[in-house]
Order: sequence, then structure tokens, then C-alpha cells
Amino acid sequence: MMRKLLIVLMSLSLLLFTGCLLVPSTELPATVPPHELADRNSRFIDVRGLNLHYKKSGGGEPTFLLLHGFGASVFTWRDVMAQIATRGTVLAYDRPAFGLTERPIEWQEWNPYSSSAQVDIALALLDEHTVRNAILVGNSAGGTVAAQIASQAPDRVAALVLISPAIYQGGGPPDWARSLLRWSPLKSLGLRFIRSSFQDAGNSLAELAWHDPSRLDDETMAGYELPLRADNWDLGLWNFVVSSDRPSDLATALSETNIPILVVTGDDDRVIPTSDSIRLAEAINARLDVFEACGHVPQEECPAQFMESLNNFVDELQNHESPEQTAQPDAP
Repeated sequence: MMRKLLIVLMSLSLLLFTGCLLVPSTELPATVPPHELADRNSRFIDVRGLNLHYKKSGGGEPTFLLLHGFGASVFTWRDVMAQIATRGTVLAYDRPAFGLTERPIEWQEWNPYSSSAQVDIALALLDEHTVRNAILVGNSAGGTVAAQIASQAPDRVAALVLISPAIYQGGGPPDWARSLLRWSPLKSLGLRFIRSSFQDAGNSLAELAWHDPSRLDDETMAGYELPLRADNWDLGLWNFVVSSDRPSDLATALSETNIPILVVTGDDDRVIPTSDSIRLAEAINARLDVFEACGHVPQEECPAQFMESLNNFVDELQNHESPEQTAQPDAP
């Protein structure tokens, strides 16, 4: 989705002076501070001045850190978080520009929307809960973040569960394009595009992500659309697009680690092609599970299949004993 958005924005830059005639002005509905949209399970933590929204469930070891994809939020884990929590502690948070995490308009040296900040924020949340390492579970662009954490801080990662990960696709614009997108007239046009697109995009995005969109109900759509009522949601999304850079070769980086990895996907993924997940699993020698009649968000559309796969993977991790554990002490 972000790649398509960038392509459209770059195309519109060529029509900058006539763009206002092409993109209708959209009046935003009233927005409120994100914390006013929080529910009883919501928590907030300060990370370098950023008010980060997250949820916690379960207890004990291991700890699972859940990372949502582009345009999503902690809402994407609603059907599996409680089940995962039966196995340990679960932390799920809204990445900057999404969900109910604050959308800063200005910052100094530390850009909360940057790719490097994604790693900083995840590690800060683990530090806050004194977690030495965690099983990272990332969907789509959240899988990209999980892979970045694993490549930069492998000692903090016990295992990876990559759900339709955006490893071969996505990424931000080149440096010259980011500079262009910060130009005030283009930013204004970009914001108009975001407002006009995302206000009515819920149905089309869900239909693309789900194998069977007829299963989507009003409650689910309301959950998807809730973050569009948060202050500065449009500015946050724009800043995220402009700030995102292109990650290095994460597939190679993952193949060079000793971290256990599970890759899962649906057989009808129309966002990140199923073939990309298969290719990744082969490249990094990871376990692969492909779910039948499932799309880009298995944790939502196929939660039973997803939990079976996750449970089997975690069982194998816990049953595996290292040589140090199995070695017998010398006889006296």
C-alpha cells in the first residue's frame, strides 16, 4: 500500500500546479487526542517524548512482541492476543503514524517515524518491562521491523514469526524523493490525497487483505477506522511515508543469524504475494506454513490455523535443548 501511495504521490508531483483541480479537498471529521479513543485495556508509555499506545496480556516467559503492518494497529491482534497470552507475556503496540500512538508534528534529532526509530521503540518497550529477549511476531511491514530488530540486535530476539512479511517489497522513497516530498506545496497536495483516499479506503483495503471479505462485519470495519478519529492522523501518515527509508538486504541478514524463524502466509495473499513468503522461507531456511483460503492477515482471517502454527513452533522451541543443557556433569 505504501509503495502504491508513493508512486501516486510522485506522479502527482509532476502535476503540482494543477493538482488542486485533480484532488478534491476533503473536510476531516472532528478528531480528538488519541488517549480519548483508548479502551480499558490500553496503556501508554513515554518513549523519548513520544506517547506510545500499547497493550499487555498474560505473564511469565516467553515474551511475545507483536508488530502490526502498514495502516493497521493493535486491533489486528484482537482474535489471537488472549490465546498467545496463555503461553507467556504479550506486548502489542501501535507504531508511530498508526493506531492510538501520538503523531508528533515536530521533533529535534530523533525522528519517531524513521526506520531506525522503529527499532529504538521496540527495544525501549522491552526495556520498560525488563525483557531480555522476546519472540517477535510481525505482520507485513511489521515483519520488516521484526527483521530489522533481529539484524541489529540479535541478542534481544529469541525467535521470529513473520506473517506475510514485506521483505522483498515496500521500503521508502530514495533520498532525493524524500527531499521533494517535504516541499510545502507537494506536502499540501499529498495531505489532500491522503485525506480523500483513506477516509473511504477502509472497505477496499480490507477486501484486498482478506481472501473472503464477505466475512467482514461492521464491528471489524469500525475497529479499522477508529484511528482516523485521532488528532493528526493524516500528518502522521505523511511524515511516516516521507521518513521511511529503504532497508538493507534483510533476507541476507536473517540468513546469517542463528535465530529460529517461522514464516506464515495465506495462499491468496494479494498484498505481499504468497510467492514472496515462500521465496523468503527458502532463502533463510525457515519453517514455512501456508494457510488455505486465507489472505494477507492470517491472524485475523484464519486465527485457528495461525495459532496452531504458532503453538507448534513455540513447542519446538521449548522442547529443544541446547548441548549445554543436555550435557551431564563429570562424575566425582
